[in-house]
Amino acid sequence: MKKYRAAIVGLGRMGSTISDEVVGYPSFVLPYSIADSCRASERLELVAGADIDPAKREAFQERWGVTALYEDYLEMIAQEEPDLVAVCTRGELHAEMGVKVAEAGVPMLYLEKAMACSMREADAVREAVLEHGTVFNTGVLRRFDVRYQWARELIVKGEIGEPRVAIQYAGGSLLHGHIHSVDTIMYLLGDPRAIAVRGELRPRDTKIENNRLDHDPAAIYHIEFEGGTEGFTIPAGNHDYEVIGSGGMIKGLNNGADWTWRKPELIADKWTYFRPAEFPVKEPTSSVVSCLEDLVEAYETGRPSLGQVEVAHHATEICLAVAESHRRGGVRVELPLENRDLYVWHV
Repeated sequence: MKKYRAAIVGLGRMGSTISDEVVGYPSFVLPYSIADSCRASERLELVAGADIDPAKREAFQERWGVTALYEDYLEMIAQEEPDLVAVCTRGELHAEMGVKVAEAGVPMLYLEKAMACSMREADAVREAVLEHGTVFNTGVLRRFDVRYQWARELIVKGEIGEPRVAIQYAGGSLLHGHIHSVDTIMYLLGDPRAIAVRGELRPRDTKIENNRLDHDPAAIYHIEFEGGTEGFTIPAGNHDYEVIGSGGMIKGLNNGADWTWRKPELIADKWTYFRPAEFPVKEPTSSVVSCLEDLVEAYETGRPSLGQVEVAHHATEICLAVAESHRRGGVRVELPLENRDLYVWHV
């Protein structure tokens, strides 16, 4: 079994240390950082890292024993020739670095979410990835969690009838937070295309000046998908997800740690009640390891990766359409988004 050389750009939280923050949290299965997950994978060898901060490079070397450390990530790629590069920097750098990693000929790219701050940037990432045949995933990780995968399987197989509404329950910022919720709703529904979005930023008097926001605001949204299914976010809850269909419902609670499934039962030959059904327990595994190994498998087999660039690009467009709807007074915005230059900064 071939091992692939992995390198990380941005040696801070997601790149190196985030596993320390989630010890004992049932929703996240360790390992959770990229470095930790590379070490846990039989398919990857962590060989190099890059960061402009010398203190982070020193801490990374001490923690992981990696000695091939660089200030310039492009020099790292040229010298170390990694098979997989994980970009774990600030959001404003994601698109530029994603394009340059693809152009450098790296076969596999993990790009932290959100992939871009504007659709102009997202378009450039998509173009570079497709042009160079780069296998691509982003850091929206619920689609790599076996619990969500099982829920999606039941939904796609028709176990709750025809899906009608998908709902996320939790507050969140637009690009750092709701890129997760939008992607999860898309994933649970089988990745349909959205045709229109309506949204609002919080606080409601948030002003977008010169087509730009220099902070990542809280947001709510309503998404219309092809086929008539709708997606909503409710700004309260514990990162719960619910899909309601014509013949039942599935709900993930406590950020995916607990699940319920309800199926219809006819009462007195008149009324339909949704009664609890057994939701088979899936033993959770590391979604980060799964994400990285999905890149490897997609690269080896030629199949699309689970978070392929077209999916990530579409989720980004939905999020930015929320901001565009707010900018235009809460109107319904049809996709594709005409305003490709609307820019929302995020961490």
